[in-house]
Amino acid sequence: MGTIEVLLSSYNGEAYIEEQLNSLSSQTHVDWSVRFRDDGSSDGTMRIIEDWRRQAAGRITGGKGANVGVIPSFFELIRQADEGNDCFCFCDQDDVWLPEKMERAAQRLADIPADVPAMVFSPTQLVDAQLKPLGQWPDAPRRQPSFYNALYQNVAVGATVTFNRAALLLIRERMPDSGKVLMHDWWFYLCVSAFGEVIYDPRPSILYRQHGGNVVGGETSPIGKLKKKWAGFRKHRGTHKLVAQAREFHRLYAEQMTDSEKLAQLESFIAPRPRLTQRLNYLSRSKLYRQSRTENLLFRFLILIGYI
Repeated sequence: MGTIEVLLSSYNGEAYIEEQLNSLSSQTHVDWSVRFRDDGSSDGTMRIIEDWRRQAAGRITGGKGANVGVIPSFFELIRQADEGNDCFCFCDQDDVWLPEKMERAAQRLADIPADVPAMVFSPTQLVDAQLKPLGQWPDAPRRQPSFYNALYQNVAVGATVTFNRAALLLIRERMPDSGKVLMHDWWFYLCVSAFGEVIYDPRPSILYRQHGGNVVGGETSPIGKLKKKWAGFRKHRGTHKLVAQAREFHRLYAEQMTDSEKLAQLESFIAPRPRLTQRLNYLSRSKLYRQSRTENLLFRFLILIGYI
């Protein structure tokens, strides 16, 4: 099934990173390596990584860098990744991978032609700080993951994402301004759905630890989900980060897009809509969607009133 390189970004993760590293050692897929970048930790994270490096028989490379934040840190790992590998996984410091995570993802990607950018993602098993189960998150996509969804919404939890060499090269050949990217996993979902294959595996592949310090956390209760969605809408307001991300994608990839309908939907989304008639016209022609009917209605309402 080929070689897999794990791309791990760490930051002040001494409380949990050893469990994550040990879960890599327990994988049923054996041909893997780790490339890590520490984002300027001030705790004992590097000591734990170095201890594990000595036990890992040459499997791990990387070092400590300046504190630049999670998105630039993962994009730096993309720049450094060894394209001689067949597949690549994003890895957070505080999760625990289920033993067959790599093997299952590699099997799914093996069915895709090598020159087609592809990624596979799954839901997570939410757990508390002591790994007690809390429920599965997020819900399964109700509609097919696609470019028309990716412009509006990210459904791919980065810590579950595995992608092939063609996807790595697609991103690396046109690296974005990370300040215009909402999250590294969202950028991969957007780019791969535009030019390749996005695969959903319905079985959880990681234990996704909830401990109060997550950059992105999960939610299982109906009220919690609603609050999280509304916070996301508010976060993306203003110059509107969704539109800014789509414009960055257009800047980098528009000339490569051979699917005229995808290009037309992208350009319609990023076009200014100052007047109500323009917003009504946009909504009548848009194929973009979020995964739930309620979110779709809310999103269309926000566009209608000029919030987006």
